[in-house]
Amino acid sequence: MVRRENNDWGASQPCDYDLRGVDIDGGTMQEFDPRRSATRWAPRLFTAVAGLAALGLGLKLTADDVKSPADKAPLDPAALAALQHVAFAGAEAQPGFERPENVEVKVRPGETLLGAVQRAGVTPEEARQVVSVLQGAIDTVNIKAGMAFETAIAQRRDQRGPARLIGLSMRASPSSTLTVSRTFDGALRLRELEEKVRDEKKVACGEMNGSFYESVASVGGTPQVISQAAKLFSHKIDFSRDIQEGDRFCLVFERKVTESGRTIEAGDLEYAEVKGQKFYAFDRRDPNSGGGDGKTQFFDEMGKNIKGFLLRTPVDGARITSVFGMRRHPVLGYTRAHQGVDFGAGTGTPILAAGDGVVLEARRWGGYGNWLRIRHSGNWDTGYGHVSRYAPGIRPGVKVRQGQVVAYVGSTGLASGPHLHYEIWQRGQRVNPIGAKVPQGTVLAGSELAAFRSQKAHIDRMLADGGAVMDTPKLAMTDLREPKLR
Repeated sequence: MVRRENNDWGASQPCDYDLRGVDIDGGTMQEFDPRRSATRWAPRLFTAVAGLAALGLGLKLTADDVKSPADKAPLDPAALAALQHVAFAGAEAQPGFERPENVEVKVRPGETLLGAVQRAGVTPEEARQVVSVLQGAIDTVNIKAGMAFETAIAQRRDQRGPARLIGLSMRASPSSTLTVSRTFDGALRLRELEEKVRDEKKVACGEMNGSFYESVASVGGTPQVISQAAKLFSHKIDFSRDIQEGDRFCLVFERKVTESGRTIEAGDLEYAEVKGQKFYAFDRRDPNSGGGDGKTQFFDEMGKNIKGFLLRTPVDGARITSVFGMRRHPVLGYTRAHQGVDFGAGTGTPILAAGDGVVLEARRWGGYGNWLRIRHSGNWDTGYGHVSRYAPGIRPGVKVRQGQVVAYVGSTGLASGPHLHYEIWQRGQRVNPIGAKVPQGTVLAGSELAAFRSQKAHIDRMLADGGAVMDTPKLAMTDLREPKLR
């Protein structure tokens, strides 16, 4: 038994192993330096954490709790990982058992946590013990399918008898992980490893290579932020036709990040640039001074509201299959005027309201099948034909907002396949949706324009510097083995 001396971990007390890194080799003792490369690595960070817990430390760890014995300075995530790995190297092998093997488990539909733990390769009794320990920290009954956890399983050296669970790790929250680990005396103990979370602004810039979603995701964009940006440009850019490989994009958004660099929550989009078009977020907090509604809106470099009166494409990612004008009808077989634009998309694809307005019609209308018509300001209407169904709550007299899902693509009426027939009406007359001269957005002035320019200058400086806060380096785990999946 090694006694831990007074240090940043607390007062002198007995423990199974000294985390400062006492290394016993042939009767000599060596001080561990976490800045040296570890000579032996556990399969993954979880196994390291499990081993760390197996040392008998009854405390809740954060990155600031673990100190380097050399200089007492807080360890960065990489140094913390190294310390955990070295600690595990001294604890991973239990008498009579092989080195633990990482096994990742995902809960199947209808499966209990007990069944999922047992599927990792342990006995029913051992699985019950693990679940019993976890009951003090999580709801072990209402487990959702798809929940994942990792286990460290050790096989017996003589291959006689069942394998043994050395540890289990699962995420309890976006910033904390629960570990159940086995101590040298065979007991199971529950620990929590928690990372601190900070707010930062992320700058994600790059060039198009594939779809807009794939390109932005490759430089750190989250699904939520990518969706915001796509809607922002939906009245300016047709992502199915206007985007070319090599086109530049750049997004700035808020996010919450753990010390290991994981994004656990994406916040608001503050800036978006695609193909040279730059949009800045601005919060109009004083609706009495300039007609603002107190909500965040986006403006171009000159302070002009970029929110178009009507969206260019009311179906995200759809392609135009038929334009406005004379054409041969695909069902009737003769030539007649086509008074709208057709967007090809699969049945059930959401249809968005092209602009703010009030539902005028939601009914069956001849060859249009299920028909929806929305009245906008200034005697502008939009029409949506062949829809499979309407969104919940959509009926005549209901107000809708631009970008709101109002219906779903279908093939009702005279249609050869699923698509949206989209029309724009001006003062009761149909006009070509492509190139229709619809009203433009408002322009900031006075104190609002001055405040906008100040905020814009801050974003521009951030872009020039490459970001207000750079990405936190990920833990160097590339040379570690991937876990088995069960």
